[in-house]
Amino acid sequence: MLTQIAELLVRTAFGLVIYLALARFFMQAARAPFRNPVGQFVMALTDWAVMPLRRVVPTFRGYDLPSLVLAWLATLLELAVLFSLAGGALLTGGTLLLLGSLLELARTCLHLGMFVVLVQVILSWVSPYSPLAPVFEALTRPLYGIFRRFIPPIGNIDLSPLFVVLLIQVLLIALDNTPRMLLTGLR
Repeated sequence: MLTQIAELLVRTAFGLVIYLALARFFMQAARAPFRNPVGQFVMALTDWAVMPLRRVVPTFRGYDLPSLVLAWLATLLELAVLFSLAGGALLTGGTLLLLGSLLELARTCLHLGMFVVLVQVILSWVSPYSPLAPVFEALTRPLYGIFRRFIPPIGNIDLSPLFVVLLIQVLLIALDNTPRMLLTGLR
């Protein structure tokens, strides 16, 4: 029981940092406005770690790599703590932790993408002129653009969010099966 409580607390604490760092990375990559409640919240809760990382990790072509590195390091540390809570020795599982952290970070990015699409769709129905709408519009525009080139609106209804969610689900299934495929290929 105590192990489950510890795992819950570890996942919650690290998950908050990971999702916020990824949100910061994607908001800057999509050139989303930061002068709104979401942007201010993300900046306030990630500045403590991103600013020191900027001294070591530079930005690259407008991409905020320190935010991405923060998300990866938090994922790696979360998996290491969970691995040690489960009784594993960190020295024997180092390579697995590195690979697992990359897969988990990709999975987290996909979950964040799904959340952003769902929030943007709901906002477009309920309150399209909300102060938060420009942020979610900027974050989803690149995702929707992939499908809008090939699939026009049908009866003034844009189906691109549906296809983005479907693509994210397919990618999540592929990510869930990747460790199994790697282990099968090693035998």
